[in-house]
Amino acid sequence: MAPSSLPPPPLSPEETLRYSRHLILPEVGLAGQQRLKAARVLLVGAGGLGSPAALYLAAAGVGTIGLVDWDVVDVTNLQRQILHGTSRIGTSKLDSARARILDLNPHVHVETFRTRLTSDNALEILRGFDIVVDGSDNFPTRYLVNDACVLLGKPNVYGSIFRFDGQASVFDARVGPCYRCLFADPPPPDLVPSCAEGGVLGVLPGIIGSIQALETIKLIVGVGETLVGRLLLCDARKLQFRELALAKDPDCPVCGTHPTVTALIDYEAFCGVGNGEGGTAEGVGVGVGVEIGARELRVVWDRNPALVVLDVREPHEAAIARIEGARLIPLGELPGRLGELDGRTEIVTLCHHGVRSLRALALLKGVGFAKVRSLQGGIDAWSVTVDPEVPRY
Repeated sequence: MAPSSLPPPPLSPEETLRYSRHLILPEVGLAGQQRLKAARVLLVGAGGLGSPAALYLAAAGVGTIGLVDWDVVDVTNLQRQILHGTSRIGTSKLDSARARILDLNPHVHVETFRTRLTSDNALEILRGFDIVVDGSDNFPTRYLVNDACVLLGKPNVYGSIFRFDGQASVFDARVGPCYRCLFADPPPPDLVPSCAEGGVLGVLPGIIGSIQALETIKLIVGVGETLVGRLLLCDARKLQFRELALAKDPDCPVCGTHPTVTALIDYEAFCGVGNGEGGTAEGVGVGVGVEIGARELRVVWDRNPALVVLDVREPHEAAIARIEGARLIPLGELPGRLGELDGRTEIVTLCHHGVRSLRALALLKGVGFAKVRSLQGGIDAWSVTVDPEVPRY
C-alpha cells in the first residue's frame, strides 16, 4: 500500500497498551501500528470469510473497517460465521457485525453499506478504501470486485471456500495479475453449487479468512512477501497447502495491454446467472413457469397420488430430512436411471433449496418428459410452509 502524505495518527496510551505485542515486533513497531490505524479496509461480505477477517483486522487496530452486506443472520450461518451469535438471528448482519467489532475494539471506526454490491454502486463504495477484502460467495460479485479494483488501482485480497477446499491470493493489477488473469471465464452456472447446496466445513472459512486478514495487514504495514502472483490452495481433509505461481495475462480484458473492459458490466449476465440469488429457471435454461410452490404441491399431490415427487439430493442428505413418499434418485445418477421413471406421469423434482431440482427438470425435459415441475425452495420450503416435522438443515 502506498504511503500516505498525511502525518501518521498518534496512538493514545490505551492503544499503546492494547497493541503492545505489535509494537515490540521490529517489523511492525510504532510506525506500522500507526499505518494500521490510518488504514481503511473494505470487506465485501460479513459471512464466513468476512467474519474472521473483520475480527482480526479490528483486533490488529485497522482504523476504519467498511462492511458491505444486505443479508440477515440465519441460524444456518452460525456453524461458520463467528461474527454473529444466536441472539442475533433475524437481525441485520451489518448491525451484528458492528456490535461485535466495537465490543472487540472500540477504537475502530465501522462504516456499513446495507446493499448488494452492484455495477451501479461498486466504484463509489470501493473508492473510499485502501484495500478490498473479497469475502463474497458467488462469481458475479468476484468478477465485479476484481474489475472495480483494477479500474480504481486497489489491491483485492481474495478468498474462496467450498466443502473442504479453500483458496487465497492477493490480486493487484498494478504489480501482478488480477482475478481475470487466473479465471478468464466463469464456470457454467449449473456446475457451481453454492455452500447451501454443497456444504462447507465450518472451520475452513476461519482458516482462509484469517489468511486474508494476514495478507491485508502485511500490505498495510509493508512487511513480508504477500500472495501477489501466487494462489494458495488449502485441502482441509489432508491439511495440505499447495501454491501455484500466477502470471499476468497480457491479453487480460481488464488489466492487459489492450483492455476491452474499461467500465463495469452486467456481471450476472456475464456469469450466466439469473438475479444472483440462487436457483432460477433462467439460470439453468429451462424457461419460466416450471416451478411449483410447496403448498400447491401438497394440494396437487393429495389430488393425484400417482404424482412422482423425485428427490435428487444425495443419500446422506435424505438421511437428515426427507418427504414421506418421495422417490430418491441423486442428480448424478439420474441420466443412467431414467428407465425407472414413466414419461406419462406427472413429476415434481426436489432438492435442498431448488437449484439441483431445476437441473434435473432440464435433464428430464431434454429427453422428452413433458409433465415436469420443480419444487420452488426445495425441501427447505416444504419444512417451513407445509410440514415443520421435516428437519431443516
